[in-house]
Amino acid sequence: MVDRGASALSLPDDWPAHPDPILALNRMGTFDWDLDNGVFHMDAQAHEVFDLRPDEYDGNPATLAVRVPPPEGYRLDGLVSQAMKDGSENYGTYFRIRCRDGTMRWTHTQGYIRRDETGRPRRIVGIVRVATEELAELEQRHQQAADDEARRQQTSVVQLTTAALAHARTIQDVIDVLKDTHGLTHLGATSLVMGLVEAGRIRLVAEGPSGSFVPGTLITRIDEQYPMSEVVRTLSPRFIESPEEFADSYPVLWPHITDLHITSAAYMPLIAQARPIGAIGLLYNDRRGFTSDERNVLVALGSSIAQSLQRAMFYEQEKDLASGLQQAMLPRTIPSVPGADVAVRYRSASLGRDIGGDWYDLIPLPGGRVGAVIGDVQGHDTHAAAVMGQLRIVLRAYAAEGHTPATVMARASVFLHELDTDRFATCLYAEADLSTGVVQVVRAGHIDPLVREPGGACRRVSVEGGLPLGLSAEFGQLEYPVGTIELDSDHTLLLCTDGLVEQPGTDLDDGMQTLTALIATGPKDVRDLADRLIDVAEERGGDDDVALLLLRRRVLDAPQPGGRLQQHVAPGDPEALTAARHMIRAAVRAWGAADRADEIELVADELITNALMHTEGSAVVTLRVLAGSERRLRVEVEDSSSALPRRREAGESGVSGRGLLLVDLLTDVWGVEARGGGKAVWCEFLVPERP
Repeated sequence: MVDRGASALSLPDDWPAHPDPILALNRMGTFDWDLDNGVFHMDAQAHEVFDLRPDEYDGNPATLAVRVPPPEGYRLDGLVSQAMKDGSENYGTYFRIRCRDGTMRWTHTQGYIRRDETGRPRRIVGIVRVATEELAELEQRHQQAADDEARRQQTSVVQLTTAALAHARTIQDVIDVLKDTHGLTHLGATSLVMGLVEAGRIRLVAEGPSGSFVPGTLITRIDEQYPMSEVVRTLSPRFIESPEEFADSYPVLWPHITDLHITSAAYMPLIAQARPIGAIGLLYNDRRGFTSDERNVLVALGSSIAQSLQRAMFYEQEKDLASGLQQAMLPRTIPSVPGADVAVRYRSASLGRDIGGDWYDLIPLPGGRVGAVIGDVQGHDTHAAAVMGQLRIVLRAYAAEGHTPATVMARASVFLHELDTDRFATCLYAEADLSTGVVQVVRAGHIDPLVREPGGACRRVSVEGGLPLGLSAEFGQLEYPVGTIELDSDHTLLLCTDGLVEQPGTDLDDGMQTLTALIATGPKDVRDLADRLIDVAEERGGDDDVALLLLRRRVLDAPQPGGRLQQHVAPGDPEALTAARHMIRAAVRAWGAADRADEIELVADELITNALMHTEGSAVVTLRVLAGSERRLRVEVEDSSSALPRRREAGESGVSGRGLLLVDLLTDVWGVEARGGGKAVWCEFLVPERP
């Protein structure tokens, strides 16, 4: 239209190229542009649109420059030229003209390009019309759309923040969500403060950004002249719309935050179950005042934060209660065991009050032996913890009574089955003789133990097992096989629950391999190693408890065998029995125990006789001297019967029934051990060191 180069004009993106006919005004004219002659004809209405009198226009498009500013003319000419070049049939755009009185008027033009048979543009006909009111309405729509979008964004921030708060477990989790860069900062807040009501005071739990802390506000009274105190007192939000209002309302606080250049602020009470639990404040440095929509959004946000805080408080209270209950069920102290270093650890799951039934225990036994227990009751609740506490007590009692490991496990299974519960438990019981290093292991559905050597090499020890406790009694399968581990000096036995092994996406074997590698590279000291393992479990998280027991047989303190003799005695073989007696007498004297020779020989003879009389097989007699802090002589008589010896009342004239009484009176300690399909009755005598 105007003979100038193209120029760009910035217009709203959603202003239409084609006007809405409903919005078009009556002032609309037409034009006919003869491209061959360069004549631009306009009707009277078009003259009015351009605010030109007929005598002020000569048909030359360049004459319109008096009304069309140069930037607009450049843009129009560029638009028309491009339409003619690219073969378009029409074009349309908005542009501004300068009226006779100097005001600017928005105008719209629509042109249709007529071409000859060769495609050459020959003529353009079209319209021009006043569009000021139309664009004002469109601009109003655009502003409304922008306001709606801002409102949607604020609502979205509240929704996203609420969704994030739904996963917050602790008060610190709530604080982290609120201070996250993708959280409240999208609402434009410069600084955030939050306090919790405790014992009639407000304790500050969050403030930001760094360096914005106001001295003296860590703990404030509710009756003080602070905005958080006010909203807690009144249970109503407080919107501060200007720096002047802030300074007048809170003269004590204002001087301390002037460096933040605060222009407005919003404080909301955090109300849960109709009582204030805290307050939150958002401070801004780029706005004054709040619209009603903004106020509603912030109040809704405060309500969501209050609910999350209340859940977090309940969670932490229940977590403390559950942790206390769990710890009360576990042994308060672990006894010192001569000849061994022991470490135990426990980590509760990250599930609030949903505690588990994992436990450990260490049971001192006669004869330098010790029982180690690890177990896990099914479920994660207080009932599981209660069952665990009862199981721990009965296992300790059965072991202390002198029952074999298999019997201890079987009796514990019967006990659990007879409880008023539908829970079962996995368990592993290991009875270690620290003088010989022999460890008898019984496994009830639990994971295998591990053994670490002094050099660090670690191996999983496969132990044949039975059904979990409770289930074995229910199905009548109370026979628990006994496995044997040789624990040499400075070797470490490791027992744990599956929370230390199982990981999402991996099977048990992979988890055991990972644990074995971790133990192999861990510290030598059992306490340091236990810390390392529990730290790894803590870092990994998980929804299962972890119980851990490590027992290392010490190098220097562990008693070492000083000699060993063995004799096989078959039933009905008096010569073998006589040879066994001679062997005992000679060994006792040779090992410097002549002072107790009679006692030792009498007890050994009684044990051999009982084995031959009350069992159907032969007996194996073993003598060994154990050197350590106290030198001892040990007698073992092994037979093929699993039946335990029992005391009988001999009566005044009875000739039998006094055997176990003699054993109990003459020995320093005695007991019974399971040996494969049979048992071994053993006793020990303290003897002086040899010259």
